[in-house]
Amino acid sequence: MHLANWYKRHKDKWWGLPLLLPLLLLPLVRLGNTYTTMGDSTAVLYYLPVALFIALMVFFGWAALPGIMLALVVHHLNDVGPKETAVVVIHFLTTIIISWGCYRIFVPHRYATLYGNHRVGVQRLFWLVLCSASLFLMLFQMASFAGFYDYRTSMASPNPFSIRTLINYQGLLVGGLTGIPLCYFIIRVIRHPRYLRSFFSQMRKQFDKRVTPFEVLLWCGVVGSLIALLLVPLNNSNTIFNSNYTLSLLLPVMLWGAMRFGVIFITAVWTPVIILLTHYFSRYIPDYQGFDIQLAIASSSFAVFSCIIIFMALVSTRQRELHTRARRVAYLDPIIQLPNLRALNQDLARTPWSVLFLMRMPDLDLLGRNYGVMLGIHYKQQLASWVREVLHPDELVYQLSGDDMVLRLNTEFHKERIDELDKRIKSFRFVWDGMPLQPQVGMSYCYVRTPVTHLPLLLGEMSTMADLSLATHHPESLQRTGANHVQRAVKIKVEMMNRLQQALDNDEFRLVAQRIEGARGDHYYEILLRMLDDDGELITPDKFLPVAHEFGFSSRIDNMVLEKTLRFMHTHRKALPASRFSINLTPASVCRAVFTSEVRQMLERYQVEPWQIIFEVTESNSLSNVEQANLTLSRLQAMGCRVAIDDFGTGYASYARLKNVNADILKIDGSFIRNLLSSSLDYQIVASICHLARMKKMQVVAEYVETEAIRDEVRRLGIDYLQGFLIGYPVPLETLVELEAEEGRAAQSAVQLPG
Repeated sequence: MHLANWYKRHKDKWWGLPLLLPLLLLPLVRLGNTYTTMGDSTAVLYYLPVALFIALMVFFGWAALPGIMLALVVHHLNDVGPKETAVVVIHFLTTIIISWGCYRIFVPHRYATLYGNHRVGVQRLFWLVLCSASLFLMLFQMASFAGFYDYRTSMASPNPFSIRTLINYQGLLVGGLTGIPLCYFIIRVIRHPRYLRSFFSQMRKQFDKRVTPFEVLLWCGVVGSLIALLLVPLNNSNTIFNSNYTLSLLLPVMLWGAMRFGVIFITAVWTPVIILLTHYFSRYIPDYQGFDIQLAIASSSFAVFSCIIIFMALVSTRQRELHTRARRVAYLDPIIQLPNLRALNQDLARTPWSVLFLMRMPDLDLLGRNYGVMLGIHYKQQLASWVREVLHPDELVYQLSGDDMVLRLNTEFHKERIDELDKRIKSFRFVWDGMPLQPQVGMSYCYVRTPVTHLPLLLGEMSTMADLSLATHHPESLQRTGANHVQRAVKIKVEMMNRLQQALDNDEFRLVAQRIEGARGDHYYEILLRMLDDDGELITPDKFLPVAHEFGFSSRIDNMVLEKTLRFMHTHRKALPASRFSINLTPASVCRAVFTSEVRQMLERYQVEPWQIIFEVTESNSLSNVEQANLTLSRLQAMGCRVAIDDFGTGYASYARLKNVNADILKIDGSFIRNLLSSSLDYQIVASICHLARMKKMQVVAEYVETEAIRDEVRRLGIDYLQGFLIGYPVPLETLVELEAEEGRAAQSAVQLPG
């Protein structure tokens, strides 16, 4: 144990592995060198020592220099003598120090990463392969010219542009291109044998996901067959497939592997293949006249093939990594950095049974408006981390749109786990800028079975149940008895939303008008809205307007009603001169800053005077911006339109609000008028409202006037306008022209009758 610890601490010292490995590996890599004779000179087809020394420098840095020098001295001193050995040492050190040094300068971070890493691949190819080969051969040429090397036995040539020099240069390139990753791999394995596991793991990750074992075996079989054809000894019975023609067939097969299996695998395969092909080149290149040309072509094929194969492997591997990263990003929320709905759908498909646990935080929207958007982001991230501590490794927290998050749980002991999650979430504390904030968290859960084809609808139902959990203070189960009505309500709501969208797109709304009669004989009409169903029947607004407000259709509906009314007034201007119409506005329209400009444009387009339009608004706590609502109403009044407060006396409206209301008309809610004769309290309330309205110089409208007795009583109270079935039933807007004409004829006949 003591010896092992000592080895781990000191193995990277200059007197450790960096000193021993060059001595051990240089004789082995020299066995991989391939030489051939060209006339009376020697040419090299494959050369590895430079690749070994550069790999040592990449791995150990400056600590590798003593070992490299010692290895060169040991292996050259007896053969060439001290003088030429010194030249050899200087020659090698100059080459590797310049190449490695430039590489270190231009790749300062993670320069010693796995060979084939796309981030440093180009830099390695240039500095460690191209630059080292060029420098090594140039220095060889200079040393030979100075008389230190023999031209016949060295890589240099009296003519620098000869075929022999070209072959030597290509041999250096191929040796560096394939030898550096080979030597780097051997060094890493010797230094840490467990690197083999990491090597094969990274190799497998670079495979295309669609690669099968059969494809790998088929590819290996084709490569083996082509190599076998190339290694068959030449004789008179050989075919074209036993020549260097088969070498060209090897390129598309290797490109197939490069694009499918990745750069690590193809480099690990191509290196022994190229060593084998260069060693036995005589098996497919015959030694006859023109041998040097054939050898140069084969050498260039080795270099070009190596560059193309490795480059294509780098590009294909990079593309697969980008594709994998893009897929990973597609399953991750970019802001919250949690898996999204798509990831949830995929994970549910992998598990036969699951439990979904939804967390809803409706207060985050209000807190976000007051403290900024980052509050909600940090809250969700911290809550997810807090909950993740009690989850199993295969269980995740998923981000949903809005204020919801959902967990996918395994079904084992799910009841106990739900209780545990409930306690865990309630114990969560959130602090923002030193201020403790604790928004309520509603929780619901349900069991699902693969396949889940209705996940968005299911999550909507769970969100509704989570709202119920805010009142009950414990997680609500979607499958519990009594939850069916919630599911039905959600389905009805979704169906109504779709119906609203269809009605808006296909103009399936109808306008009706109800007469409002004045005590002085004048009158105007309130525009009421109806929607057609699939059978052509009319749907009243109490069924679709709440859904329209929840899903953001209110403003579109208000603009549609206003434009239809103004178009009707413009079309029937002669038949209905000086007609007035009252139009209801939802809180969403009143809170829009551009609403007044839209009203002005429509009035000008249809040439309608502002005094002909009365806008009815309900004092509601759903007003998201009270200041903007008051500003909008003031601008409408300044334009010349009149403003009426509808349903006064119920809901949010009160006497306290009456002090701040700036309107022209006050409509008393029908619930007070209906009981006017039977309830003294309602009578006193109506009387007091009328008194306060007169003090503010506001006209009063009484709704639900349905009997003669009620009409007589409200007139005695001095109410200005009456509305109800006694005054007139709602009628289609298109029939007003005929009704007004009949009323005019009846009035004229009454005047002509004798007194």
